[in-house]
Amino acid sequence: MALYEHVFIARQDISNAQAEGLIEHFGEVLKDNGGAVVGSEYWGLKTMAYKINKNRKGHYAYLRSDAPSEAVAEMERLMRIHDDVMRVLTVKVDEHEEGPSAVMQSRGGRDERGPRRPRRD
Repeated sequence: MALYEHVFIARQDISNAQAEGLIEHFGEVLKDNGGAVVGSEYWGLKTMAYKINKNRKGHYAYLRSDAPSEAVAEMERLMRIHDDVMRVLTVKVDEHEEGPSAVMQSRGGRDERGPRRPRRD
């Protein structure tokens, strides 16, 4: 079996719980077709660089999998016809990195924008 990394963007008007439910759902699709989910992360609601289907924001999710190509193809097919999923990206990798992804590491316990500047009163 091959190693893959998947990122998908879901519509902004679904809840966080529904977005995390999508991660579980697509993980089950992989398992049902002979694959395994090595890890998953919910990156949260983020502002996109440009509008997709009239949405300015989207729920980002990340999956690491060890699955045959048929399982990945079936998961991608179901993602593309799902109403809540706007974009899908799958990349085949040689090995999975240990620990959290770079997106989760960059959060590091601080706000995305960084510290505030002092006020000029």
